[in-house]
Amino acid sequence: MTKSKLTKVISRLDEHFGKPFDHTKKPPEILDVLIATKLSQNTTDKSSFKAYTNLKKKFGTWDNVAKASEKDIKDCIKVCGLANTKARNIKLMLQQMKKKYGTLELSFLQEYDDEKVYEEFLQYDGIGVKTISCVLIFAMGRDAFPVDTHVHRVLNRLGLVNTNSPVKTFEEIKDKIPEDKKYELHSNLIKFGRNFCRSNNPLCSKCFLYSLCKYEFKNENRKLKPPVKVTENNFIILENL
Repeated sequence: MTKSKLTKVISRLDEHFGKPFDHTKKPPEILDVLIATKLSQNTTDKSSFKAYTNLKKKFGTWDNVAKASEKDIKDCIKVCGLANTKARNIKLMLQQMKKKYGTLELSFLQEYDDEKVYEEFLQYDGIGVKTISCVLIFAMGRDAFPVDTHVHRVLNRLGLVNTNSPVKTFEEIKDKIPEDKKYELHSNLIKFGRNFCRSNNPLCSKCFLYSLCKYEFKNENRKLKPPVKVTENNFIILENL
């Protein structure tokens, strides 16, 4: 991977999608981001946002969610899929945190460095590196680079990494991105992966990163007739808490 290529990718993404909003001005609480990210796994951001707002509306506080039955939690979040597993994991995580810390107000974690935050949260079921990276960015104002399936796919197709999992992509790329560009690259790669570099039928014929791409099927896809109109989906749950 060359620094100049990465710089070009960041610049072209910015030209198309613009700069993301300033996520440091009024950050949400740590648990808000943690649970919203957990809800967003294996579903759309719009569905997970509905599940998140359902929980907030019904229970008001995460302490109340910790005391609720799994069934009541599941009923609130069933719109986002995998409700049984997510309800169980969220309730258990909240109970474990309450027992360990004596509170669900987790601002004290701001005193931890990034590695300590990763270490702390990885002990809970269903919480991985990507979710913790989101907490670091959106709730703690840290310089992190979450890697989801979109980011992993796009970075590999562009040839910026050569990895077989999001975790390995995270490890390979995280120290190569300029510190002041990590969040905007993360946000714009998600939008690019949804709208252009899709898992199936990527829109290579409309792609503004085509000349930088190493995707082996890009020439074949370039010949396919593109949709007349592409309606972009740029809603990201963590930018709307």
